[in-house]
Amino acid sequence: MLKLMWRYTMRYKGFVLMNLICAMGFVLIELGLPTLLAQMIDEGAKNNDVAYVEKMGWYMLLVVLVGILLNIGLGISTARITSNITADIRDDLFAKTQTYSHIEYEQIGMASLITRVTNDAYQIMLFLQNILRMGLVTPLMFGMSLFMVFRTSAYLGMFVLAALPILLIGVIAIAKISDPLSKTQQTNLDKMNSILRENLSGLRVIRAFVKEDFEEKRFATVNDAYATSSKKLFWLMAFAQPGFFFLFNIVMIVIIWTGSIQINQGSLEVGTLIAFIEYIFHALFSFMLFATVFMLYPRAAVSAGRIEEALAIESEIVSPKNGITQTKTAGVLSYQNVTFAYPGQSETPVIRTISFTANPGETVAFIGSTGSGKSTLVQLIPRFFDVSAGSIELDGHDVRAYDLPALRNKIGYVPQKAVLFSGTIAENLRYGKEDATEEEILAALTLAQAMEFVSALPEGIDTQISEGGSNLSGGQKQRLAIARAIIRHPEVYIFDDSFSALDYQTDAKLRAALYDVTRQATVLIVAQRVGTIRHADKIIVLNEGQVVGTGTHEELLETCPVYYDIASSQLTEEELKK
Repeated sequence: MLKLMWRYTMRYKGFVLMNLICAMGFVLIELGLPTLLAQMIDEGAKNNDVAYVEKMGWYMLLVVLVGILLNIGLGISTARITSNITADIRDDLFAKTQTYSHIEYEQIGMASLITRVTNDAYQIMLFLQNILRMGLVTPLMFGMSLFMVFRTSAYLGMFVLAALPILLIGVIAIAKISDPLSKTQQTNLDKMNSILRENLSGLRVIRAFVKEDFEEKRFATVNDAYATSSKKLFWLMAFAQPGFFFLFNIVMIVIIWTGSIQINQGSLEVGTLIAFIEYIFHALFSFMLFATVFMLYPRAAVSAGRIEEALAIESEIVSPKNGITQTKTAGVLSYQNVTFAYPGQSETPVIRTISFTANPGETVAFIGSTGSGKSTLVQLIPRFFDVSAGSIELDGHDVRAYDLPALRNKIGYVPQKAVLFSGTIAENLRYGKEDATEEEILAALTLAQAMEFVSALPEGIDTQISEGGSNLSGGQKQRLAIARAIIRHPEVYIFDDSFSALDYQTDAKLRAALYDVTRQATVLIVAQRVGTIRHADKIIVLNEGQVVGTGTHEELLETCPVYYDIASSQLTEEELKK
């Protein structure tokens, strides 16, 4: 934890130096006031020297003004350091998550990642605020106060020393108790975020199956667990502070009683006792504040550990040094004995020893039963996953040898589930091409058969899309996702079952329009409907992760029983004979 904080804090050395100067100055000012007060009483008030009292009063006023300025400087430097560090941590975490492959996302979990970027970073900020404001001031104040205590009266100082071990034992005990509670609290917060995320994204399913009560109970269970751990932490802190004050007050009573006896005996001045009480107050109060900071440590340590874990994870999918960025050909794709198994499932490959070639100008389609590995097969090209065995070559080079951005810039990928982002329709299409003009956007929408519904919207391409595209139908989202891929004019088009939400008429129009745009590119289509792929140059039939047939629609009807079964379940006898 300390390494993490030190690494980020050292980015702002100027503000750290300002913080140290203001903290040290503030301590000297705070301890200077009791000294001036003691002199005012013992040398001025006792001797009825009005001029001396006034002079010391002006000195004290000046010291107070300087103390105010130093305190303001301390607050400014603390605020700048903590806000910048929190922003840096969140930026670094977000940037790191962008490098994760699907494996790392599954390893940590989406809800946990969101918690780490938001709540865990906030816990670090709270701890740093206390460290920089009190964590620096209080040790200095405590040390200087103890020095002044023993300099003023070594005898009375012994009472302060007697209380310190009790305070120290209390702080250590509280820290040990709060550490497991903090870990439990953060774990429960992850679970809460996970359930909340699932509920918000699956709201329609929950309502369709009338499971609102079940989900409420599920959330309430985790919420109660979070509340229980939080209550225990709050109870711990609630008892800690009064306990410290109780001990603090006992020490003060003993010192005032003993000091009064010494004044009565003439061995101690009134002003000295008042200054001594101030020094003790600063010493014990500083220790108590530092103890409060120390009690925050377990929670911050848990958060820091989770942040460090997320930052330390290295992605399984990395861009090689000096990766390939340019090739002589454009769109030549070759699968060579490709086998793939998801991590942790090496004994059950999803696809096995698949080989085929696709050239520019060709449309290659994949069809098969659910779970046959169609989507997985095409997701290996942009390296969402890496092959377990064999190789995939694009333009004569293994995809793993490419610079990742260069590889993915060659590909126009339309996922099975159309994903749109909050923003305008134009902004979503510019994901495909950042500098796309309005004319290019309109042309892509026209090709994707989306212009009709977009032009009917009040603001056209400037219409705002809700989070996840919830204000659009499934077919509208798919057409916008297709337009986003078209606008970049890639070398390889991958349509991963991206026509499933379209009606047959729109599907046919869209594929006809795509023909002119994609005639120089390699087109891969994953589909469930035979009607979508029957005119493909090559159809690859998959069953249980293996190729069981390759050819045109007509050839497969005669040579591949699996394809015939799929086709006969979707087409009429007349259509099968055509």
